[in-house]
Amino acid sequence: MSRHILLIEDNSDIARLVQLHLRDQDMQVEHVADGAAGLRRALAGGYDLLILDLMLPGCDGLEICRTLRGRACYAPILMLTARSSELDRVLGLEIGADDYLTKPFSVPELVARAKALLRRAQVFGQAAAGPEQALEVGDLTLDPLRRQVRLRGEVVELTAREFDLLWHFASHPGRVYTRSQLLDQVWGYGHEGYEHTVNSHINRLRAKIEDNPAQPRYVLTVWGVGYRFADAGPAPG
Repeated sequence: MSRHILLIEDNSDIARLVQLHLRDQDMQVEHVADGAAGLRRALAGGYDLLILDLMLPGCDGLEICRTLRGRACYAPILMLTARSSELDRVLGLEIGADDYLTKPFSVPELVARAKALLRRAQVFGQAAAGPEQALEVGDLTLDPLRRQVRLRGEVVELTAREFDLLWHFASHPGRVYTRSQLLDQVWGYGHEGYEHTVNSHINRLRAKIEDNPAQPRYVLTVWGVGYRFADAGPAPG
């Protein structure tokens, strides 16, 4: 089945090269060179993957990413950046990008990462379409079809990545994960060295679902190893 890709990139040479290689993989690629126009197109929906340059005229990639995630657009985002600073890359991941490549990049690597993100999205989609429609743990209810979390009946506003992280934890209660394992299994791949991204997401997640984030009942720290989700009934830890 052909996948529908939106490429938002103002460099015409890079755009042509990316389009050529993705189309060789039986992907349909729409190209937009302006950030504001790209955001409008992305909000219209219907895309399996967004490839997004960081520096764009009209509206930069970080603002596009932030806006899409704030409006419940869950299509995976691969961010392209000419910036070399770690802060820019981490910020992109923390506001909802799924992966990034720093220019100049290898086009075969871009294709490989795009395919990996599409496979990951398919796996999460299949899980959501499965017979298990919701998970209930303690005061939490996780609805994968609506991608919605309720705490004692009240909706908790989570980002797409926060929901993915919580769903992964709740689907494997008691299992201990290292930060690198969570990056691989929730974010995708290609984030080696950015384990602190996991820490910041878990801190924000705890602030939203825990009565006392300093003494969490759900997402527990395993000192020297990583994190685990509480067993069948959440207990202090």
